[in-house]
Amino acid sequence: MDHLLATTGINLSNGGGIAELIKFQKYFKEYRIVVFRGLNGEEIMFDGQVESGKRINLLCDAVEHHFHVINSVTGALCRQYFCKGCNKGCESGVTHKCLELCSDCMSIPPCSYADVRIPCEACNRQFRSRACFDKHKTNKLGKDSM
Repeated sequence: MDHLLATTGINLSNGGGIAELIKFQKYFKEYRIVVFRGLNGEEIMFDGQVESGKRINLLCDAVEHHFHVINSVTGALCRQYFCKGCNKGCESGVTHKCLELCSDCMSIPPCSYADVRIPCEACNRQFRSRACFDKHKTNKLGKDSM
């Protein structure tokens, strides 16, 4: 831990907060750090907004003044489904409507639009770009459409 703090230049002798989370996020660029304020899942204290499938989910314990690692977000929030795009838990991923989700390939974050739509012969749908089409072909949510 001392090596990590020395490398990042973070001093935790007086505790840590948002400023330290920002520094950790800059260091751990390949992860999206998300800190929940409570177990209802509605209050996000910090979201690093990094476009990555890898996440570090933390729970801020205001009583103990400590950040706890959340190993299972669905377990911690007592939900069947948790959307990594909008950080909301619900009972079913099928019924969840997310503005952070690509409505074509179902990836998070949404794909950018290209000038030409790419058709899929297998499912008779069109996609925003070649990358969106490729994600559709490999996306777990889209397996039944291939």
